[in-house]
Amino acid sequence: MAGLLGRYRGALLAAAVLLIISPVFGVVLAEKVGYHEPLDVAAEKLGLEEHPVAEWTPFSDYTVPGLPDTIGYIVAGAIGVTVILGIGLVAARLTKQ
Repeated sequence: MAGLLGRYRGALLAAAVLLIISPVFGVVLAEKVGYHEPLDVAAEKLGLEEHPVAEWTPFSDYTVPGLPDTIGYIVAGAIGVTVILGIGLVAARLTKQ
């Protein structure tokens, strides 16, 4: 594992930096420019109404309950990156055998 982390150190560092700056684009600048999801805008133009559905994720809209949006954005992103890296590591081990 340590060899693997050392081998991909640059990629992991880049992912960490992108996670840290992600709220600048996803939260701060989105609020400043009034960004709305394109599908939400299209539905509004078509006069479609939103129907309540059961939440299947604890991280709706990349937020974490109880945390400020900017911190929740980083935490939700870190969890997502960790899950994807874990799946990749498992797949790499399975294909290696």
